[in-house]
Amino acid sequence: MDNSSPHWAPRPVLVGSGCAAAVLAALGAVVASDNAGTVFFALAAAALSALSLHGLLVRPRLSADPRGVRIRTSTGKHDLDWPDVTARVRTTRRLGRDAPTLEIEAGGRLYVFGWLELGEDPRDVLDTLTALQP
Repeated sequence: MDNSSPHWAPRPVLVGSGCAAAVLAALGAVVASDNAGTVFFALAAAALSALSLHGLLVRPRLSADPRGVRIRTSTGKHDLDWPDVTARVRTTRRLGRDAPTLEIEAGGRLYVFGWLELGEDPRDVLDTLTALQP
């Protein structure tokens, strides 16, 4: 996959906000006056740090070119050829809102991406993938 191919990843401002929130939660753990507050802030700092680190390391999350699709996960890179790929958008209703997700199925595995992971609407990503697919 070359650098000119379309790619999608979490927005940098979201990853940066997660890092900032992790630092604030860690500070909260240090200055908390009771044990429950310390534990709560420490857990929040750990969770926010893990999510932010994932957002930093697994970039781009999804990329595509005329040969196929590359998906980056915490376990590595997965290169998928177009004949093996089935992509669709599934919309579910959550908390009174429609939540579209991009589903990519290949080789018996299912990869699901929301707008947070892609940085844009999954329907727009599907349109781009459809245009690239031979």
